[in-house]
Amino acid sequence: MASNYNLWDYSVWEFVIAITILMTGMIVANAMIRLIKPLRNLLIPGSVLGGFILFFAFSAYKAATGETLVDTSTLELLTYHGLGLGCTAVALKTEKHSGRKHAQRDIFNSSLVTTSSYIVQALVGLSVSFALSFVLLDVWPASGMLVPMGFGQGPGQAYNWGHTYEMSWGFTNGTSYGLSVASLGFVACSIGGVIYLNLMRVKGNLKAVCRVGDDVEDDLCPEDVSGPNEVPLSDSLDKLTVEMALVFITYFIAFGLTYILSGLCDRSGMDLLISTVKPLLWGFNFIFAALAGVITKAVLSFLGKNNLVEKQYVNNMFMDRISGLFFDIMIVASIAAINLSAFKEQSFVIPLIVGCLLATLATYFYVDHVTKILFPTYSEESFLSLYGMLTGVVGTGIILLRQIDPKLETPASTNLVFQTLWACLTGFPLLLLMGFVPRSTGWIVAALGIFAVMFLVFYGWIRLAGKKVARDGE
Repeated sequence: MASNYNLWDYSVWEFVIAITILMTGMIVANAMIRLIKPLRNLLIPGSVLGGFILFFAFSAYKAATGETLVDTSTLELLTYHGLGLGCTAVALKTEKHSGRKHAQRDIFNSSLVTTSSYIVQALVGLSVSFALSFVLLDVWPASGMLVPMGFGQGPGQAYNWGHTYEMSWGFTNGTSYGLSVASLGFVACSIGGVIYLNLMRVKGNLKAVCRVGDDVEDDLCPEDVSGPNEVPLSDSLDKLTVEMALVFITYFIAFGLTYILSGLCDRSGMDLLISTVKPLLWGFNFIFAALAGVITKAVLSFLGKNNLVEKQYVNNMFMDRISGLFFDIMIVASIAAINLSAFKEQSFVIPLIVGCLLATLATYFYVDHVTKILFPTYSEESFLSLYGMLTGVVGTGIILLRQIDPKLETPASTNLVFQTLWACLTGFPLLLLMGFVPRSTGWIVAALGIFAVMFLVFYGWIRLAGKKVARDGE
């Protein structure tokens, strides 16, 4: 059968060109950070700077030619799958802290921070849009509900709910609004993270000081690369090939789980499951990636204990490198794909700026406050990871965390990945209200009241948990 493409067709090379451009942006950013001392002192992650370099380059190219240099959908898909694959690699690691006392407690406490922060963002966003709707008649009263989706959940959920509000509830250009909120979330993540890191440096915190302009010593030993019972570096398959295969197989398991649950939603015929739960399932690909990682590790452990496999297949050092690669790709692609088209709508400008600015400040100070209560021995790492996630995605949290914990030696990265399973349960009422708030003014008022009560409950829960942490001396 004859092929329907030629090797010289642009479509054959389009994906490779897109990856090359993203990698070039990161290399240029890395060179600038190393060569320009004031820029280096700002502690900006290379993938973040690379993303903004490409964002301005893409904007200039489009202004000059009227065309896009890289298709936005390609960047969005790289963001989506980069997050899922990066979380898969983190979940597959043999956890150093799994035997640590109170490890599960810290994971659950991280979910309390996450859920309560979602509630703070919903309260701020919805209060702003509802109040502005009485002053500026063009403001859609429920648009503020997209703040926790764009900030706390990232571009995937911002797109899903913005599109749902546009198609089902008449929010004109709601998709663009949601993506703009997510874009401003990445800006908030970068600026807030850099400010926090530099405040650490100014205060003389050695965790930040030692990272300014210094090359971090790898401190690797041969066992890190290939342990005594691991598959060899070079066999019938290269070790990196084996590690990558495990990541992709596990991610496919995550796809299978999501596909089955999504199909059950379709078969139910219930509007709530089809229009609300189904988009949540696909938007939370990183949660299913973490769950699939747990399943894969359990299967490998079972096979090992029953002598069905002789070697240990998962290597933490390789998984760190793989997760770093995918998170870097995810960050640079997501920032390069920033969509500010909603600012073309004059009625969007004020609620976007006011809502996102207040949500940024509220998230920054609230997360800083509660992480000191719950994680006193590694509060800085917890703040950077959780704030990065709550204004972007899990990958941005990992990127910020790596600035002071480059080897992910503290429990912060584990807390970040595995807390999402608990956060889905504790935050389900908020997600459920997403489908009801646009229905009427009464639902908006009711939602604000529910959010206020939920916040008081969660903050009280956090204070009690903090007292237990203090009694345990951690």
